[in-house]
Amino acid sequence: MTNPLLSPSPLPYGLPPFAGISAEHYSQAVEEGLSAHLDEIASITNNPEPATLENTAVAMERSGQLLSRAAAAFFTLVSADASDAIKALETELSPKLSAHQDAVYLNRGLYERFAAIDTAGLDAESSRLVQEYLKEFRQSGIQLDAAGQHRLREVNAELSRLGTEFGQRVKEAMKSAALLLNDAEELAGLPAEAITGAAEAARNAGHDGKYLLTLIQPSNQPALASLENRAIRRRLYEASLARGTDGGALDVRDLVKATARLRAEKAALLGFANFAELVIDQQTAPGFSEVKAMLGRLAPAAVRNAESEAEALAEVAGHELEPWDWAYYSARVRKEKFKVDEQALRPFFSLDTLLNDGVFHAATQLFGVTFHERDDLEGYHPDVRIWEVRHEGGSGLGLFLGDYYTRESKRGGAWMNSLVEQSSLLGTRSVVINNLNITKPAPGEPTLLSLDEVRTVFHEFGHALHGLFSDVTYPRFSGTSVPRDFVEYPSQVNEMWIMWPEVLANYARHYSTGEALPPDTVDNLNESLLWGEGFATTEYLGAALLDVAWHVLSESEVPQDVLAFETKALADAAIVHPLIPPRYRTGYFQHIFAGAGYAAGYYSYIWSEVLDADTVEWFKEHGGLTRANGDHFRSELLSRGNSRDPLESFRAFRGRDAELGPLLKRRGLE
Repeated sequence: MTNPLLSPSPLPYGLPPFAGISAEHYSQAVEEGLSAHLDEIASITNNPEPATLENTAVAMERSGQLLSRAAAAFFTLVSADASDAIKALETELSPKLSAHQDAVYLNRGLYERFAAIDTAGLDAESSRLVQEYLKEFRQSGIQLDAAGQHRLREVNAELSRLGTEFGQRVKEAMKSAALLLNDAEELAGLPAEAITGAAEAARNAGHDGKYLLTLIQPSNQPALASLENRAIRRRLYEASLARGTDGGALDVRDLVKATARLRAEKAALLGFANFAELVIDQQTAPGFSEVKAMLGRLAPAAVRNAESEAEALAEVAGHELEPWDWAYYSARVRKEKFKVDEQALRPFFSLDTLLNDGVFHAATQLFGVTFHERDDLEGYHPDVRIWEVRHEGGSGLGLFLGDYYTRESKRGGAWMNSLVEQSSLLGTRSVVINNLNITKPAPGEPTLLSLDEVRTVFHEFGHALHGLFSDVTYPRFSGTSVPRDFVEYPSQVNEMWIMWPEVLANYARHYSTGEALPPDTVDNLNESLLWGEGFATTEYLGAALLDVAWHVLSESEVPQDVLAFETKALADAAIVHPLIPPRYRTGYFQHIFAGAGYAAGYYSYIWSEVLDADTVEWFKEHGGLTRANGDHFRSELLSRGNSRDPLESFRAFRGRDAELGPLLKRRGLE
């Protein structure tokens, strides 16, 4: 049978023909893609003509298309629908892909051709292309001698293996830590659809007649806000926090220590004081000291706010609080003080209505684009839905895939990734995916969401818009291919429309009656916005500062006792609250240990939020949800990708650099 990945897909926008692709096809296509790309690199390197933009930099941008096509499809499955065969293949291929990256960026002949390109007279995007390649060569170790490069290749290969293993163990640990219960009475307080979902999850796991509370990636689990049985809350909380450090087969502490040592060694090889300094060199932040100063400024105020919230919770509870009580009594305060009952809100937030009349509606109002579901196209799983996105005049912009439900083969959390990246050089348009982990309802029942899940849908769609609106020449600069500490900015901006009056009124309707969310409920929601910010900021900063702590270590400083180190690191950073664990503890901090990802870069959420909060103020000052505002945001920022300095794009949009004040106000940290 012909391998569908070996030639460009005939489907609209280059959507991979997933139905006809097997694990063996992925393996063959990646292997052939690696070989073909090396041949293409050799042709560039050995070209006897003097190096030019066209025969070197543009040739590089045209190279590797088979590998890119195969890897994009394959790693989509790794994250979203990994069979045993796909997991085994990931273990086999990841080190090869890491070695391939080294083969490209430690190629001195190739580097010398880039260094010889005369950039005088080039357009700004082409000049930036050459400079960004040169920067990546330097950050990849081109300056090292033969022995140094050899060791760096070994380090990179082992880091790739460790990251793959960490991700696979974390996924299995999240599944094995799910709480199995025998009696529905133990689930008292959960909404009916959640109980039905727990019964369905248990049945799918082979425990018919029981109830399975599945976990999400962060420390705090959604069910903690509703479960009335305090003992069950405790069991769920403790199961969540023990992931990866319980001493069992899925314990990741050996992987964490090995990763930290190798990252420290890599930084030293490349001439940096530590891995955090190496990472910051690739970001928009001016330096690591500025990042630490910002986090340090926010931490004491966040803990003070959290302490005030804890006092209010203890008063409502009437007993000494434990960590597993926080979410439950926080929901009580929100209900009693602010008259916001989160469970009563769920019928007003159905997934289909949220998408069509909320997320897509806001995008149409802002940017003029429209969304048309394509039932004739297939994704990689039956739950995947596909929409064609069209310009105002009806011409095609790209494809948007939505994969919203949790399943055992999907990793935790929520994310966006690209299957096809826009490039005018290659003539490609964007195909992007949003993945979430919403509990799938029983057949025939609506998918009702929590307010937090509503926020996640809007957030991830902000990433999708960043990919869809890309309008660049070179694939290297496409969409979300921006520095890590800028990538969260457009997604956080898109959360603004959740509570924007005309958007909220359009989507927040009772799934069965069509009744709009009552105006007094909307007022109460707005009044309650600052409640819980102490907790949210403290748990986020705990994770961000834990990330920092792991990545400022030298090889000799990597601790033997992971949990003791975690406790000390949080205390040293003044971000300790006995009732608030970090959003991610070391044992399941997938962002930073399952590959490079957000390693030494988890700070980027709050760094991006500075830009986001200032952007929201701009929209408010300029009339909000208008085409003129959307077109300005799209043309100066969303469409630019990394084709110019992202902070230059922000200044072009905002008219100045970002200011911290709007963020402090939003989080109650003034």
